Amino acid sequence: MKIAVYCSAKDCIPEEYLALGDRLGSWIGEQGYSLVYGGATGGLMTRTSNAAKASGAEVIGVIPPRIIAAGRLAKNCDTLYRVFNMSERKQAMREIADVIVCLPGSYGTLDEMMDATASGIVGEHHKPILVLNYKGFYAPLKAQIEHMRTLQFIPEQETYKPVFVDSCEELFAAIDAINQKKINHKS
Repeated sequence: MKIAVYCSAKDCIPEEYLALGDRLGSWIGEQGYSLVYGGATGGLMTRTSNAAKASGAEVIGVIPPRIIAAGRLAKNCDTLYRVFNMSERKQAMREIADVIVCLPGSYGTLDEMMDATASGIVGEHHKPILVLNYKGFYAPLKAQIEHMRTLQFIPEQETYKPVFVDSCEELFAAIDAINQKKINHKS
């Protein structure tokens, strides 16, 4: 199974958040899954991809030229897709992945999360999207989503939506359940 991970590329974030990348990356490799990520260096991107690689995972990077020009091309990718821009990067990552995971991040992570959600809502894909709400990181976003739902901007019964989990254990269990469902569907 190929797991796309959207996350922070900042090195200056607290170590406990960077350690989430170590934990997720190691787990991806231990399970025999593949990592799909932005192909760049920095923060959770580096920590997740290095841990995945060290644990035997296939590491797939998707990167546009502006990030390469900034000197941030990761050297740990088994496969590297060079795309024209950030929009193509998001689309390619969605297409390659079986499931999307959002770790804590900033504007780029939110953009990727919302893009994957909006494109899923209109039926461009049916990839599950899991959001790690570590220590309530995404609690304000969850509250905003609920506010939009209350005002009926979001249908009460959504057919596609991100699933928030509060711990790595919940995240891993959710991914395994998705993988099992995928295996059973093929049988």
